[in-house]
Amino acid sequence: MPYTDPPSSRALPHGRLTDGGQFASFLRRIALLSAMVGGLLAFGSVGWAISEGVSLWYAFRWALDTLATVGGFPQPRSTTGQIIQVGLIGLGVGTLFYAFATVTEFFVAGHLGELLAARRTQKMIDALTDHHIICGFGRVGRQVARDLRAAGAGYVVVDPSAENRELAQELHMHFIEGDAAQDAVLIKAGIERARSIIACADSDAENIFITLSARELRSDIVIVARAAVEDSEKKLKRAGADRVISPYKSSGTEMARLALHPQLSGVFDVSDEYRMEEILVGEGCDGAHQMIGDIRGGAMIVGLRRASSFSPQPPAETVLEPGDVVMAMGTSAALERLESLFEGPAQRSGVRSAG
Repeated sequence: MPYTDPPSSRALPHGRLTDGGQFASFLRRIALLSAMVGGLLAFGSVGWAISEGVSLWYAFRWALDTLATVGGFPQPRSTTGQIIQVGLIGLGVGTLFYAFATVTEFFVAGHLGELLAARRTQKMIDALTDHHIICGFGRVGRQVARDLRAAGAGYVVVDPSAENRELAQELHMHFIEGDAAQDAVLIKAGIERARSIIACADSDAENIFITLSARELRSDIVIVARAAVEDSEKKLKRAGADRVISPYKSSGTEMARLALHPQLSGVFDVSDEYRMEEILVGEGCDGAHQMIGDIRGGAMIVGLRRASSFSPQPPAETVLEPGDVVMAMGTSAALERLESLFEGPAQRSGVRSAG
């Protein structure tokens, strides 16, 4: 069920205003109508008081009667008074039709229903605590939302796109249509009670602004940001991001590792120096039929998967068999040494041929 950002006259993509913006626009039109009616009453009151020689209070009630098309007052005697009457009737009827059209449009277009739905959603967002705020609902943001939902974690999505709003509505997500770099939008998303900010907009500049705004509002919140280019990683760190993820860089690096070392079944960067890998023990490799304590070197063997069973922190005397999957953590140098021990004969001959 969607929610939109606070009343604003700023147009969003496809010329659409947010629900709050639509309500604000409606109020502005009502205010304009009120000003027009007030101006007409003032014009009629002063004009008739002068032209007809009546008191200002009598002239005001006369003008109000004319605008309301009641007809309870006599016809003006002077030509000037008659001109004023014609003007008041013409402008009054036009104003009445404009007011009727404005109110009808607001109800027929469903703005009132959207506004009420937005307020219901805001109440649900206000009830969230220890949740995550996903800023950006592109491909990365959608995957983040899927993973958080699978983990049973609460989250709120913030994105300025009306199309993404409709998609989130179909998935029954808490959604705020707005710019996550604006303080008011982050406050609406409950940043005071949130556990983390995930800045995954398509633009690095947007993610930097989101990070700056979030860090200014809360100095202790965890901020995970996405960076498309290497230069943005340093800027996001300076802006206050705790962790910076580069999907293109990390996916490219992982693809290269998997291509160079087919025995790898998974790679995960733990820090700048350490990473974790799942390495398949191939048939005929140097590490097969050896004990873990003899081959681990500087790497830590944190798990061993054999067929359908899994052994955390296997004993050093465990003998590795072809088909086992070793979960190892260590520095790049330590893991590269371990990878070479599990290369099959075909891989070793391929490396020698390339050399």
